[in-house]
Amino acid sequence: MKKLMVLVVVACLIMAWVELFFVPDYIVKSFIKLIIFLLLPFIYIRYFTKLSFKDLFSLKVKNLKVSSILAVGVFIIILSAYFSVGGFFDLSNITVMLEENIGVSKSNFLFVAIYIALVNSLLEEFFFRGFAFLALLKLSTRRLAYLFSAGMFSIYHIAMMTDWFSIWLFLLILVSLFVAGLLFNWLDEKTDSILPSWLVHVSANISINLIGIMLFELI
Repeated sequence: MKKLMVLVVVACLIMAWVELFFVPDYIVKSFIKLIIFLLLPFIYIRYFTKLSFKDLFSLKVKNLKVSSILAVGVFIIILSAYFSVGGFFDLSNITVMLEENIGVSKSNFLFVAIYIALVNSLLEEFFFRGFAFLALLKLSTRRLAYLFSAGMFSIYHIAMMTDWFSIWLFLLILVSLFVAGLLFNWLDEKTDSILPSWLVHVSANISINLIGIMLFELI
């Protein structure tokens, strides 16, 4: 249990270092993240346990009903929040930080948005829900698994969002990420699969990417 938790923390620290000090462009950062979020779980499975991850991708249509409803709800809530209160916050700095820090610009944002919505979301669900939650759930208490996975999921995003928002909006987003992590854990615990949370995660990313498209004035 401790080894698993340490590996999760190490992975998040490595990605924080990449975000804050190495600061590569988005393609390089995505490649590093792909290696770290797949390699460390593999090391744990190979040398410390006999846990299998093949069931994490099991698909049962009946188990996706709640997730589908939540996915639609999250999509509507995020866009509604942007249109209703977005004007009270200065979001102009987001596109500047994306261009200056990781090379995401108006010209390549659509490609990045598709990658984030489908591939990056699946990678995060595998790591934070499949590894940091479902695998940990078999080795620890339910309370610890829930809090650790959701906590690391929200903390992980701190480095990538530095200087993007005002402090109050930043804190609001962190709390929202923690709550989202708890919700994702609950969905996956019911099915022992990461697909329910991935569906909601994809929906959330699509709505956020639509906001990004508007900020980049692509529509």
